[in-house]
Amino acid sequence: MSDDVDGVLAGVGPRLRELRKRRGATLTALSEATGIPISTLSRLESGHRKPGLELLLPLARAHQVSIDELVGAPADLDPRVHPQAITRNGVTIVPLTRKPGGLQAFKQILPAGLTDGREPEPRSHEGYHWLYVLKGRLRLLLGDQDVVLTEGEAAEFDTHLPHWFGNADERAVEFLSILGPQGERMHIRARFRPDESEPVSRGR
Repeated sequence: MSDDVDGVLAGVGPRLRELRKRRGATLTALSEATGIPISTLSRLESGHRKPGLELLLPLARAHQVSIDELVGAPADLDPRVHPQAITRNGVTIVPLTRKPGGLQAFKQILPAGLTDGREPEPRSHEGYHWLYVLKGRLRLLLGDQDVVLTEGEAAEFDTHLPHWFGNADERAVEFLSILGPQGERMHIRARFRPDESEPVSRGR
């Protein structure tokens, strides 16, 4: 058992170095982000220091990966996500990703009549948002635009713009929602309509 643990820990150093270089981060920047001394980070990456949980947790947050990924979980780990739906203010939210940080995917369900009589309250925040309507009609307010997305349509936008979405009619609506940090956009971009006045594209 001890040999197995030592083998797992021995692989952490190279993995940490690869993650840091992939992100283009220096040891100095990583030290500032985690509070871990540069000398300790260097010894971890070279394999001269065994990582404990107190070091793995801040490193996992900084690299936006899970602890399993840092220590090299078995390759045959079940890839299926077993989400636990939550309900907030009448909206059912089903998380579709397990990885902390980075892009986060959700399925959202707005029940029939949820936004009836409610005055829209557009809000803005850091990040980028991508929507894809699975069922029903979704009303999207974005800045001074007021558009309705139907089944198979998608929209993406910078969340610095004041935005709000809700039921476009009395029926329920289901949609996929992907949120990312500012500057992190989907690789599949929404196609603008000819007048480029609406951030909407029809799915194929």
